[in-house]
Amino acid sequence: MRRLITIAVTLGALTAGGCASDPELGEGSSAVRVAGSLPPPDEPKTAIDLTNYRIGPLDVIRVEVFGAPELAREAEVDAAGNFSLPLAGAIQAAGRTPAEFSEEIASHLRQRYLKNPQVSVNIVKAKSRTFAVEGAVREPGLYPIVGKLTLLEAIATARGVGTVANLNNVVIFRTVNKQKMGALFSLKDIRAGRLPDPEIYASDIVVVGESASRRFMRDFGNIFPVFGQFIPVL
Repeated sequence: MRRLITIAVTLGALTAGGCASDPELGEGSSAVRVAGSLPPPDEPKTAIDLTNYRIGPLDVIRVEVFGAPELAREAEVDAAGNFSLPLAGAIQAAGRTPAEFSEEIASHLRQRYLKNPQVSVNIVKAKSRTFAVEGAVREPGLYPIVGKLTLLEAIATARGVGTVANLNNVVIFRTVNKQKMGALFSLKDIRAGRLPDPEIYASDIVVVGESASRRFMRDFGNIFPVFGQFIPVL
């Protein structure tokens, strides 16, 4: 099995090669440190962007129904991902954005009790650690990490790749030692057992070609000589 190579390259090292040729990075370079696993990220210290946040188990949320204060409830999503509401009962919240969960609650209330319910869902406390999946997946967004998660499981969480996905162009972005890093992976090789399935950490961003990752690889493709290499993002 090929070894994983962690590359720590400064901006000066990349620009020292000049514009005449692209920098060549390999195991013989002084900028390369061979490691047995991908480096873990820094501990996240920034606030979570809840714009596309998908609710996870143990998150605390508040639900309000306009004109019906007796239906308001602030509570924790249970371990199974359900949230219980008066009249509506237990509804699956985990995996849905606040807007999606609002519509689901409204649908339950509309069927039996209210003609046109207006429901708002707000995240009070996001206890789940989160990662993002973008690009050619069926449901891009921000997802909670519950327990240990691998790249293949992360893609499955986003309901799998789309029809235009390039399985050889999957990039993981993360911050290591305060440096933004990126690594290229092949889902085909991982699925075939030729490469290990890397762990996904909180605050990681997974981008599946063809969209953003394809543009990134077009601009910086020559500095990704081997799959699984983490290098700084300029």
